[in-house]
Amino acid sequence: MSPGLRLEQYTLNRPELVLLVRAVIDGEEDEVLIYRGFSSSLVHPTAADPEVPVLPENAEIQAIDIMAGPYNPTAPQYLQRGLSWADMLPLLEDMGV
Repeated sequence: MSPGLRLEQYTLNRPELVLLVRAVIDGEEDEVLIYRGFSSSLVHPTAADPEVPVLPENAEIQAIDIMAGPYNPTAPQYLQRGLSWADMLPLLEDMGV
């Protein structure tokens, strides 16, 4: 399962959380918000079809912030900041995704 799909599954199991993922995709930086199983780019247009992954398999994840939902861009409630993909893996594995 791709990292993007795993993160989406994680938020399906933890609907009270929002993930802000900073990644490099095809050489371009992106910020992706993942909430309740859906992803949306904050930098680039997001496909209207939710089945099209925002974080492709080749995305280089730079950092993941975990926030309390719902997301409020003017006052985000950070629970953990700057997690690497390696830091996130145990949380995903504990959740079974």
